[in-house]
Amino acid sequence: MPDLSEELRIPKACSDCGSHLVRVSQVHNPDDKVFCASCGAYICLYADVSKMREEGADSEAEELLEQVANRGMKK
Repeated sequence: MPDLSEELRIPKACSDCGSHLVRVSQVHNPDDKVFCASCGAYICLYADVSKMREEGADSEAEELLEQVANRGMKK
């Protein structure tokens, strides 16, 4: 069965391992749970990820990292 998730980079780091990569459902439902791509810890809901991506990162360097990592992904 194919994996129906994709990886995104977000400004918020995982509290368990410090990774910024998360796994989200390709469906992008606001109430879908988002998990750390490295350790599998619960991070937040997809609605929170959408809000973070719309607001942008705190620094220009972080914003550039997210643009490169999330290339091809709609905000």
